[in-house]
Amino acid sequence: MVTPTQLAQTQNTSYTSMAPNKQNCKSKFSSIFSDGFLFAGGSIVALLVVWAFWSFMSTTPNTDQSFFTPPTSKKSTLETSPDPVSSHFDLRYDPPDPTFYDDPDLGYTMEKPIKNWDEKRRQWLKLHPSFIPGSETRILMVSGSQSTPCKNPIGDHLLLRFFKNKVDYCRIHGYDIFYNNILLQPKMWSFWAKMPAVKAAMIAHPESEWIWWVDSDAAFTDMDFTLPLERYKAHNFVVHGWEKLIYEQKSWTSINAGVFLIRNCQWSMDLMEAWAKMGPQSPEYDKWGEILRTTFKDKIFQESDDQSGLAYLLLKEKEKWGDKIYVEEGYYFEGYWVEIVGTLDNITDKYLGVEKGEPRLRRRHAERVGESYVKVWEEHLKDAGYGRYSWRRPFITHFTGCQPCSGDHNQMYSGETCFDAMQKALNFADNQVLRKYGYMHKDLLDSSSVFPVPFNFPA
Repeated sequence: MVTPTQLAQTQNTSYTSMAPNKQNCKSKFSSIFSDGFLFAGGSIVALLVVWAFWSFMSTTPNTDQSFFTPPTSKKSTLETSPDPVSSHFDLRYDPPDPTFYDDPDLGYTMEKPIKNWDEKRRQWLKLHPSFIPGSETRILMVSGSQSTPCKNPIGDHLLLRFFKNKVDYCRIHGYDIFYNNILLQPKMWSFWAKMPAVKAAMIAHPESEWIWWVDSDAAFTDMDFTLPLERYKAHNFVVHGWEKLIYEQKSWTSINAGVFLIRNCQWSMDLMEAWAKMGPQSPEYDKWGEILRTTFKDKIFQESDDQSGLAYLLLKEKEKWGDKIYVEEGYYFEGYWVEIVGTLDNITDKYLGVEKGEPRLRRRHAERVGESYVKVWEEHLKDAGYGRYSWRRPFITHFTGCQPCSGDHNQMYSGETCFDAMQKALNFADNQVLRKYGYMHKDLLDSSSVFPVPFNFPA
C-alpha cells in the first residue's frame, strides 16, 4: 500500500481394483476344493456357487470413473461435477492444437498489449474441457513481496505469517494461490510491481475467471466469509472505497488499491494497459505525477502511484471504465487496521457467546466441511452488521503504513504498535484455523503457545 497518511481503507485411496484379485479367488477355491475330498457331492455344488459369486463380484465395475479412466481421457472430467476444493482437472491433457501460447508475438510484459483475449481464453477452455465446469467463479489469488531479505529483523517472519494466512484461506475455500517474490519488470517497482504479476497470472491461468490481488501486509480475519461474486456479475473490477470521496471530494484515499478483484478478460487487459502508462517504466511518469497531484489536492507526494492512478481513471474516464468497476463499501473488502484491531477481543467474546447457546456450532468437524456451518453462523449474525461498528469478524485487515518488511512504519504510530496489532490479527485468524485441529491461542498476543480445545467448547 502506498500511503503513509491514509486513514480509511481492506482412507488413503490407492489405485487398486475394488474386486478381489486372482489370489483371493484362488485361495477361496483351494479351501473349498480341499473340503471336497470329504463331501464330494456337496462340495461340487458349493464350489460352483462360490465361484459364480466371486466371478460376479470381480466383473462389477467401480462407479468412480477416476479409478479406471486413463488420465488423458476428457470424458470423466466432463461427466463429473467439480468439487469446489479439489476439482477434477485433467492435468495430463494438453492437446497439440495451437493456442495463444504458441503465438511468438504474445508477450507477458506490460509493454506488449494483448488483443482478443476473450476469444483466446474461450479457445483454450474448449481444448481443455475438464476446466470448464466451475470456471465462471474460479479464483486465483496473487500476492507477493520483495526478492531480498527484509531490513526489519522480524520482517521475514511476519511476511511468512501473512503468507500462511493466505494459504490457510485458499486451502479452506479451494482457491489456487501464486506468490511472487521478484520484480518481473524491474522498472515497475514498489506498488507498481503488482501489475506485471497480475497480467502474468491472467495469461498463466486462462481457466480462472478472477484474479484476486491481496497485498502482502493484508490478513484474512474472517476465514468463513467468501466474496459475494453474484454481486459483481456485471462488473470486471472490484476495489474497496467510497464513491462520494471519489466524485465529490476528489480524494486520492477514496479507494485502496492494495486489494482488488479483476476479471480475466480483454476489458481488464485494456484497463491495466491504461493504468500502467502512469507507472515508472513510462516516459510520462513524471508528467503523471504532476497530473495526479494537481487532481487530488490531498495527495502530498509528487510521484505517480497506482492508487491515485486508478482513482484518476474513475474520476476522469468514468464513462470508459466506471460502469465496470465496483467500488465496494458494504463490508471490509479490506479494512484499515487501526479501526479494526481494537475490536477483536469484543468480537471473540461475541462469537463465543453465540457458540455457548448453539450446540450445532460447538460440534467438532473436519476442516473440509467447514463451509456447511456457515449457514448456521449466518442465522446468528444477521443483525451483526458489516464494516465499522459491526461485531462480525472483519473480512480482511490491511496493515497500511506498518511496512512489516522494511520496518519504516508511518510515524503516526510506533513499530511496537504495528507489531502487536499484526500479531493480534494473525492469531485471531489462526484461532479459526487451529480450532479445526483441536487447538487455540489463549492470548491473541501470544503467538507461541496454544491450548487443547475441550470437548463441547465453549459450553
